[in-house]
Amino acid sequence: MTKIGIGNDHAGVELKREITQHLQDQGYEVWNYGTDTEESCSYSDYGKKVAKAVVSGEVEKGILICGTGIGISLAANKVKGIRAAVCSEPCSARLSKQHNNTNILAFGARIIGPEMAKMIVDEWLAAEFQGGRHQERVDLLMAIEEE
Repeated sequence: MTKIGIGNDHAGVELKREITQHLQDQGYEVWNYGTDTEESCSYSDYGKKVAKAVVSGEVEKGILICGTGIGISLAANKVKGIRAAVCSEPCSARLSKQHNNTNILAFGARIIGPEMAKMIVDEWLAAEFQGGRHQERVDLLMAIEEE
């Protein structure tokens, strides 16, 4: 069973609940690294938690939700080994996995609704990294972390 870590700030609480249920209905094991209250908090804490869980292998993939998806993905991308992409529609989600081998998907609870979020998640999870010329580019991207 694939383990997916999900993290969110106060803006993403309700959408996290819907996405968690959607994933569990499909047989995924979901680990909650986010807040469960709508009390204001920092997205960076939760982006970092999920990113560390992905890098350590505690979970295989991550999903992050904040108001826009941008801040929480920026925090995750500061962790070595993470390739997080903010996606507001399914095509970008699929291509982020196929071409960039993303290991974290992010989106904004104030940007998209729950049905679009489910479509984005499904497309991302169904996609597979294509390797080849894309692997060369991912390697170059990851080499930046060593500079």
